[in-house]
Amino acid sequence: MDFGIFAKIFVRPSLGQVLDAVVERGLRHVQFNLSSAGLPTLPAELPDIQCRAIREAFEKRGVAMTAISGTVNIIHPDLYTRAQGLERLRVLARASKALGTDLITLSTGTRNPGDLWSGHPENGSPVAWREMLASMEQIARAGEDCGVRFAFEPEQANIVNSARRARELLDALRSRYVGVLIDPANLLNPENMHISRDVLTEAFALVGGEIMLAHAKDISATGIFGNLALGKGVLDFAHYFRLLKSVGCELPVIAHGFSEAEATESLSYLRKVDAAVTVQRAAE
Repeated sequence: MDFGIFAKIFVRPSLGQVLDAVVERGLRHVQFNLSSAGLPTLPAELPDIQCRAIREAFEKRGVAMTAISGTVNIIHPDLYTRAQGLERLRVLARASKALGTDLITLSTGTRNPGDLWSGHPENGSPVAWREMLASMEQIARAGEDCGVRFAFEPEQANIVNSARRARELLDALRSRYVGVLIDPANLLNPENMHISRDVLTEAFALVGGEIMLAHAKDISATGIFGNLALGKGVLDFAHYFRLLKSVGCELPVIAHGFSEAEATESLSYLRKVDAAVTVQRAAE
């Protein structure tokens, strides 16, 4: 299994230095964020000259932009803010191939106007679902127009907060330009932590064939993630890797949710787990 990392884990004065830090850790895949090039994640415009400069920096170092972040609140309660976010997402879609990728990651939004990663009582309402679906239909059309794919991430605080909801969205859209970004930690919470293997197994049964990108971050026993070296929490990475292999997923797994100081330890842990799973599968 191949591994990559969030580029923005490495905070450096220039994009070249960010990518050098990636290469120094033996990696050739990143999920990119334009902030690593000193730009907004979703800029109002992205001229060709900037796209070429970014792409050349990647090519010079032999690093692949496996995906680029296009996270925006697609059901922001303020309609102007929502429309502006969707338009900037289209700007990114039009520029993505020039940057060097055809995959954009995104969330399914929240009614919380101040924090995309915080839930809201209205997130489970039929109205929120309809508005999210309308935004996702626009995104799917942008994918078709630009020849790029979008991978949405089921996440506890967003409208699509489970694999079942992800399946509902995929069935409603029926677009080959929209798929799933799987991050097992985001499917877990204190209520289902004790059956985490079952949760992941069901998720792969529901959306395993629609996975466009895979993440790896850990989660604590109390349901908190972020700033946690991989292997220090309770996520069963061996089970996760077996599931990825069972559906024939050969995508690089993008590691994140830890500090730069924990990057080497985290990547070493993933490689050890992957090696053990590979040996076990060969013996079966």
